[in-house]
Amino acid sequence: MLDQGNTTFVLVMAALVLFMTPGLAFFYGGLVKAKSVISMMMMSFGAIALVSVLWVLYGYAIAFANPGDHTAISGVVGFFSIDWNQLGLGQAFEEARASKIDAAYPSMAFVGFQATFAIITVALISGAIADRAKFGAWMIFAGVWVTVVYFPVASWVFNLTSGWAATWGVIDFAGGTAVHINAGAAGLALAIVLGKRVGFAKGAHKPHNPPFVLLGAAILWFGWFGFNAGSEGAADGIASIAWVNTLAAPAAAILGWLLVEKLRDGKATSVGAASGAVTGLVAITPACAALTPGWGLVLGFLAGIVCCFAIDWKYRLGFDDSLDVVGVHLVGGIFGTLFLGFFANDTGLIYSGSFAQLGKQAAAAGAVGAYSFVLAFVIGFIIEKTIGFRVKTEDEVAGIDTAVHGEEGYVLYDEEDKSPVGAR
Repeated sequence: MLDQGNTTFVLVMAALVLFMTPGLAFFYGGLVKAKSVISMMMMSFGAIALVSVLWVLYGYAIAFANPGDHTAISGVVGFFSIDWNQLGLGQAFEEARASKIDAAYPSMAFVGFQATFAIITVALISGAIADRAKFGAWMIFAGVWVTVVYFPVASWVFNLTSGWAATWGVIDFAGGTAVHINAGAAGLALAIVLGKRVGFAKGAHKPHNPPFVLLGAAILWFGWFGFNAGSEGAADGIASIAWVNTLAAPAAAILGWLLVEKLRDGKATSVGAASGAVTGLVAITPACAALTPGWGLVLGFLAGIVCCFAIDWKYRLGFDDSLDVVGVHLVGGIFGTLFLGFFANDTGLIYSGSFAQLGKQAAAAGAVGAYSFVLAFVIGFIIEKTIGFRVKTEDEVAGIDTAVHGEEGYVLYDEEDKSPVGAR
């Protein structure tokens, strides 16, 4: 029977998750230089527009097809299926309109909730190529990547009926593999394809607006309660566990990150606090319903420390991941996913005495990461060698907002007499 309470819960949680992408726009926008802020934020808003359209047209039909259903046609077994009745969400629409609902909430509510996951995953990738990517090329990449990578991977992880990871027993409650490892691996691939920014060196590119970064992190944290608790699909005890872990882990991660900054650099920074919060949220995402809050604190604290060190790997390894998508999302996603192999309630090593869960977690993390990296690299390479993915060097140095979008994030002087805006 339809439960209006659970239906309301899922719809509200979906709205919270959608709000995360504008939050990400502020978070990323504050981290880039002032002359690239519009370009950076537009990549998130472009993801909202494009991925929403593709999800309605065919994304949901791929991610949540059931190969055993006569309306679904399978490609490679365990990899790709599509439910033809759900193209354009026709079947979900008819079910909702006729109120033919045997679950606690209509499938259309679930459609909306899962759409927001696809949107944020694509938007996350953009941070790896900040300050140097063409908007049109980014939109082409986003459309192809979400089709051939995210939709199938979402089916592997979130499709409880037929997804190989879900049916195998991999624990990923809200998207450590499907969202964060997926986006982080793609970000690494694109960072390699586009190459380093002009003047790439440690300390050369400083955040232009730390208040934006803090605002974005706050919005992300707020929306993340919908991301994690909403993945239960019901206002019940499991959702409450996920909610508390979503509070605990990022709080502990802030402390871990700031501790490293203070001991290493002598100062605990606001950008570090924001980055620590996001790191803890990434790490707890797959684990939020499978850990006690005490282990959630441990996970968050350790993730904050590990990822604070991990963001410097790009300088040693020579790839320019502009806004640390690799160091935060790929490393944090892997850390949280593997942590479950040891500490997941009932099945982790310390509870079961078995490495079986750890093996499953590692296999899923490796499969998703490798698949996303390879295809993102191929897609990005083709775009770069055809229409070009990277802006001209002179536009990058000057700031790409004007060159790409014809706008400026901060208009401080009148164009005619060069007087300060608001002076007259």
